[in-house]
Amino acid sequence: MKNSNDVWDLVEQKRDAFFALSDQVWDTPETNFEEYLSAQEHARILDHEGFRTQIGVAGMPTALVGEAGEGGPVIAILGEYDALPGLSQEAGVAVERPLVDGGHGHGCGHNLLGTGSLMAATAVKDYLAANGIKGRVRYYGCPAEEGGSAKGFMVRAGLFDDVDVAICWHPAAFAGVNKPVSLACCEISFQFNGRASHAAATPHLGRSALDAVELMNIGVNYMREHMPSSARIHYAITDSGGNAPNVVQARAVVRHLVRAKTLPELMELVARVRKIADGAALMTETSVSSHVVSGDANLIGNTPLEELMHKHLERLGPPVFDDADKRKAAEFQKTFSEEDIRSSFARFGQPVCKDLSLCDTIIPLGVGDDNFVGSTDVGTVSWVVPTVQMRGATFAIGTPGHSWQLVAQGKLPAAHKGMEHAAKVMAATAVDLICNPEYIAQAKSDFDKRLDGVQFINPLPDDVQPAIPEK
Repeated sequence: MKNSNDVWDLVEQKRDAFFALSDQVWDTPETNFEEYLSAQEHARILDHEGFRTQIGVAGMPTALVGEAGEGGPVIAILGEYDALPGLSQEAGVAVERPLVDGGHGHGCGHNLLGTGSLMAATAVKDYLAANGIKGRVRYYGCPAEEGGSAKGFMVRAGLFDDVDVAICWHPAAFAGVNKPVSLACCEISFQFNGRASHAAATPHLGRSALDAVELMNIGVNYMREHMPSSARIHYAITDSGGNAPNVVQARAVVRHLVRAKTLPELMELVARVRKIADGAALMTETSVSSHVVSGDANLIGNTPLEELMHKHLERLGPPVFDDADKRKAAEFQKTFSEEDIRSSFARFGQPVCKDLSLCDTIIPLGVGDDNFVGSTDVGTVSWVVPTVQMRGATFAIGTPGHSWQLVAQGKLPAAHKGMEHAAKVMAATAVDLICNPEYIAQAKSDFDKRLDGVQFINPLPDDVQPAIPEK
């Protein structure tokens, strides 16, 4: 049998096709559950490469799964391809210059994420076939990571029930194993209904839904003092009931995003927020209804998988960026604040180096600042199958997330190089797992110990469906 270095060669052999796929997805940015072109292109590549492909899984038209290989362990490699609204930007220029006013853009690098994962899955497929190895690699094309919780719907549909290990990555400023820290979250829309009336002539006949929204927000703000310091709650009034101040608003809607360190802690906070909503309705003599919009579990780490992935990162070394890559990254750094750059180094536990524009190292295992956390639907996957992620260095150090600067760097040679680097690490990790079943056993043992009998409750209730826009 060849050694796992050969899977790196298989990644390299098809780089041109996958660089083109990444750029094509960048050129057609699509937001939550509208990634029709992106999903079609990923499905086309899967079909071309001989995967057994299903599109429209788990009730989501833009979700897909492609599998290759026979028998043996099942290794899932997760991809994403959704963009963000309002971040249209010309490629390669360090000046804010939208291509389409109000248009979309890949401000989180998901054009790279989905393509890099498919690149890795294809290399694993080729490696297994070339060596006659039993095992299956399965690519998951996941839409709507940005607030749509697509992987949670996939978990709920049982699409991970037979998976042994899941592997993922995310574009970043530095390369290393992702520290498995994220916040569980639940986004809930609360609608208050009251009674309209003339605000001057008959105010006593009105029951203000907007008053109820404001009282709910006040109640949640007071709760902040009495919840764990790691928890977060954000809100947006999505319907204030109208623009006429002389009408008592009969309907108003507020959306609250509740985050907590662990899934059980999240459920407790959500229950408290619901009580506050009920209290606001009681105080204003209105009624309240709610529905869950999205929800993600927190990440569950896995030491054996993280050590294995880190081993391959160390063997491969950091991405190799040339002087032109570094000069271009330095151009973008001039558009960042000093705080942006300091925060980027701090997030990965690195000392600030003012002359460093692109990653030149592998972040040591377990290093990073736990305060720089968000939420991801990969967390939900990690509660049902041992999961490992890496960060791949694809853009200038200091690049703010969800920014025009990140969009602008999405087609640069440095982005392609960082994506290929991540694909090699994921592919080598997957091959090692398939060829060494004891690694999978160790990962499953660690998984069981971490959960320690805690019951998994999907943050997406059974009656919640994906928020698919009408075409």
